Amino acid sequence: MTIRIFVTGGTFDKEYDEINGRLYFKDTHLPEILKLGRCNLDVQIRTLMMIDSLEMSEMDRKTIADNCEKCEVDRILITHGTDTMVETARVIAARKIPKTIILTGAMIPYKFGSSDGFFNLGVGLAFVQCLGPGVYVAMNGRLFDWDNVRKNRKTGMFETLKEKE
Repeated sequence: MTIRIFVTGGTFDKEYDEINGRLYFKDTHLPEILKLGRCNLDVQIRTLMMIDSLEMSEMDRKTIADNCEKCEVDRILITHGTDTMVETARVIAARKIPKTIILTGAMIPYKFGSSDGFFNLGVGLAFVQCLGPGVYVAMNGRLFDWDNVRKNRKTGMFETLKEKE
């Protein structure tokens, strides 16, 4: 089973510029993270963009959805900024792509050493292997349907909008 990982940026891949005190993007940290995690899955990493999700445009979201649609494998994990992850999931879901697509991210940059990104990536990789087609969000050790999740900006956690009956 091959898993395609699409990198879009977000806090996951940010670096800290100690001179200017700003966060910025350089390269994705995914190969390093997968090596440290001793991952032996068949993964293909492709960087689509390196931007903060708050700066993501509808055209950027279309690019992500286009790549999901054209992808030759049916298991896709997307690293994405947490602020607009659900909006991107909505755009992808509207395409009704018959693949398993999971979006995940981090609240703290991986390079800070105390990031939740390592955990979220592992959880996302586990879920993408066992779920059927659909669009999902994997954050904080939980799995959410794309249309039943939100980021709680007060707690920094993702939560269900409404419990299923």
